[in-house]
Amino acid sequence: MGIFSWILLGLLAGILAKVIMPGDDKGGFVMTTLLGVAGAFIGGWLGSLVGLGTVGEFSLGSLLTAIVGALVLLFVYRLWSK
Repeated sequence: MGIFSWILLGLLAGILAKVIMPGDDKGGFVMTTLLGVAGAFIGGWLGSLVGLGTVGEFSLGSLLTAIVGALVLLFVYRLWSK
């Protein structure tokens, strides 16, 4: 999967992370989306290391790892921004 696909997957992961973990974030939609993109990259990389998905293809595993990565980054961001 190319960089553009991971960015789109990250946008989707950021939106889903916001739906799963709602709250009043200082950055709003833009920050959540950026965290989703970063989470997609981090989650995809970590997922490929443990065999849950690959960075080269779009699959349910890669989507789930991107969402988990976005949720973790959103959680850390909320802890850090308090």
